[in-house]
Amino acid sequence: IAVICMLLQILIGTPLGITAAVHQNGIADRICMVIALAGVSIPGFWLAMMLVLLFAVRLGWLPPYGVGGIQYFILPCIANAFAGIASQARQTRSSMLEVLNQVVAGLHLRTEKITFQSHAESYYCFMLRQPWALWNNRSVLFAYRDSCIQVYVLECNLRTTPVVVYAEERELPFFLWEPLPGEEGEREARIRELDGGFLRVAQEVFGGKQVDSVYLIGDGFDQEWMKDSLRFLCRGRRVFQGSNLFSKGACIGLQERLAPSETGRSHVFLGKDKLKANVGMKVLRQGEESYYALLDAGMNWYEAETEMEFYIQDGNGFQVTVTPLTGRNGKQAQILLEDLPGSMARIHARFYLEEENCLTVEARDLGFGEFRPSQGHVWKEKIPLF
Repeated sequence: IAVICMLLQILIGTPLGITAAVHQNGIADRICMVIALAGVSIPGFWLAMMLVLLFAVRLGWLPPYGVGGIQYFILPCIANAFAGIASQARQTRSSMLEVLNQVVAGLHLRTEKITFQSHAESYYCFMLRQPWALWNNRSVLFAYRDSCIQVYVLECNLRTTPVVVYAEERELPFFLWEPLPGEEGEREARIRELDGGFLRVAQEVFGGKQVDSVYLIGDGFDQEWMKDSLRFLCRGRRVFQGSNLFSKGACIGLQERLAPSETGRSHVFLGKDKLKANVGMKVLRQGEESYYALLDAGMNWYEAETEMEFYIQDGNGFQVTVTPLTGRNGKQAQILLEDLPGSMARIHARFYLEEENCLTVEARDLGFGEFRPSQGHVWKEKIPLF
């Protein structure tokens, strides 16, 4: 049991910690840390009793005690390994974040210039440098890895300004990649199996919709087994094969952050973990009403944060404008500052997201110079974006 528990700690706790570190402050990080906190907090004897009560007594799936086959090891191993898995995940996360920070320090780069970019966004950034005819409707990327094909579909909404680009991600099971057999009969059978399977995958992904270009990456596509599937892909489409598309997209993504191109300025990517609405305020500048942008759609929602100071005259609140780029209606959210003294006030406001679709606004009373000192009031309100 001890050996099995140690293996579970390594095989489960280590990937959890790595996932949490790579997606720091994201949803995956929070889920992993909740699991880790539960593992550290829940007493082992209580967990063991609950497991026996649920899986042995109520469901009858596993034996509550005794000696025998592998089924007798499952509940004891889970009960004993759970705390170790949690501890391993926390230690791995901490160690990996420390290593990443050391790498950043060793490169002598400013931390605000370090960003993480998903494969889907790297694909989008790569397409920013491609001719518009290759992705003005849809572009599809197939990445053949191990026993699955990762599919990325980029689709442009030309009715919006800027043009909104959506990314659909799917993982489809496929044949385990391995070199083609040497014997002619086995080789032909394997080719027909791979070719027919990939043809069905492509037909399912396209679904009769217009696709401008197709990209094939991964070692599985290097061998010459695509026949009918390749003919289907090339029917009215441009097809490309390569291996470093994500690397190129990452480099282009950094260039776009530092110096956006004309195409980059006219498009916004709304993939996973992206803020999908513009957030701003209507303010008076030199006596004229104007829109002041606070947070822009397309940035990572967990990195979206800004602060500003402004004056309020003859009122006890201000409005925040939310404009979704997903086709939904925009709205005006009123932030009421109850018990705000006086008719004039200077306010410090902080805008950030604690959840993907929920904006948090924190406002602090700064007083009004010598006329009225600050009362130290702080208001906090959450605004659903959709």
